Amino acid sequence: MSPNQGRKPTSGSGGRGSFMSGGPVSVRRLGLLVFGVAFLLLFVIVAIAEGIGDPSVPDGDVALVEQVPDEGGGITKAQFDRALVQTAAQSGQKKVPKPGDEQYDELKEAALSALLDIVWLRGQAAEMGVFTSEGEVEEEFKKLKEENFKTPAEYKRFLKESKFTQEDVNERVELQVLSGDIQELITERAPEPSQDEVENYYEAAKGSQFTQPATRDVRLVVNKKEAKANEALAALQKDDSPANWKKIAKKFSEDDATKDKGGLQKGLAEGGLEEPLNEEVFNTPEGRVEGLVKTDRGFYVFEVVNSTPESVQELSAVESQIKSQLEQQAQQDAFSEFLAGYTGKWTSRTFCASGYTTERCANFEGEAHPASAPPGCYEADPKEPVEACPAPVFQLIPAMPGTVTPLEPRGTPLAQRPRPVETAAAATTPTEGLPLPTTP
Repeated sequence: MSPNQGRKPTSGSGGRGSFMSGGPVSVRRLGLLVFGVAFLLLFVIVAIAEGIGDPSVPDGDVALVEQVPDEGGGITKAQFDRALVQTAAQSGQKKVPKPGDEQYDELKEAALSALLDIVWLRGQAAEMGVFTSEGEVEEEFKKLKEENFKTPAEYKRFLKESKFTQEDVNERVELQVLSGDIQELITERAPEPSQDEVENYYEAAKGSQFTQPATRDVRLVVNKKEAKANEALAALQKDDSPANWKKIAKKFSEDDATKDKGGLQKGLAEGGLEEPLNEEVFNTPEGRVEGLVKTDRGFYVFEVVNSTPESVQELSAVESQIKSQLEQQAQQDAFSEFLAGYTGKWTSRTFCASGYTTERCANFEGEAHPASAPPGCYEADPKEPVEACPAPVFQLIPAMPGTVTPLEPRGTPLAQRPRPVETAAAATTPTEGLPLPTTP
């Protein structure tokens, strides 16, 4: 494999990564190496206007992808029929359902999607100067085969059941190698966090992530009857030895969790007890029996046995951890940005024959809103909660004002329910936050 700049990617100990899956390969069968999952999860496209750049798909083909090297952008009917049989087999169906059947439509879209993944990925790899060698494919196939099949007979049975040939398997392994190398190349380009970014993150997270709150070891006796609690208090004020606490707790306490442990609760953090007991416990010095404290559970007698003060980790102790976390976030952001551009670019280059159009085709005609949005979001009087209604363009959802922080760099997405034109035009009073978009 020789990507641009002469770089030779390396594989981690966990196996070769895949930019289609966003992580190391972990499959039970090679037939489950379905490329394009990450794309479909992020695939939100507004329908493209009719008549813009719509070349005719050659006779006998079901789709044409433009700007693919070596004239490899055509998908023939024969390729589609074969992919349809394989898709049906992988879904556990012995034969392909008849056209018109709901299952047929689902399989048809999945089969075409798998073929488009192949063409798109090869086209993207060629544009980035990323290529594989037969040796790399053979090495990766050998590793995957050893991981997923115990015997040659088991692998042979897989080929038969999945309707795959060895050539089909090799093709998918090649795509797995390409996708992993592309992901690696993209994440390598992510910028390293600056010292200011590290320090800002530390300051923002110091109170929650890097501070160990003060804790106390406390002995407690609780009883719903005030007279019983008073009796326990008098006995413990005379003798607060561990042995007497064990005796008194067993006799008077109604807390099953601690009555047989001398009433001892270790490592209680402030706020972990009901009020007003919590305030009393954390404002009382060690070694003093106190009570009675009335709560909803009853009357308490307590003694602080040991106190551990709050501790804060210094920046120097967690700097490498923060830097690693910010690096991972930058890599994820770089990859997400790549995916968003990838889907839009290759969709605009993909044209499908009549009867085969999907959201991955530039000539697909559909409603101008995300497929993931419930229909109720687009009614004249929407009944869906605003949080359930995504923006028409996924990657442009702004954050709510004041929610972007070093800990939450993306902030909280602002809900963007589209409003009917007449409703938007009639709105005269200002609303909180950013204005909601209107339907076209």
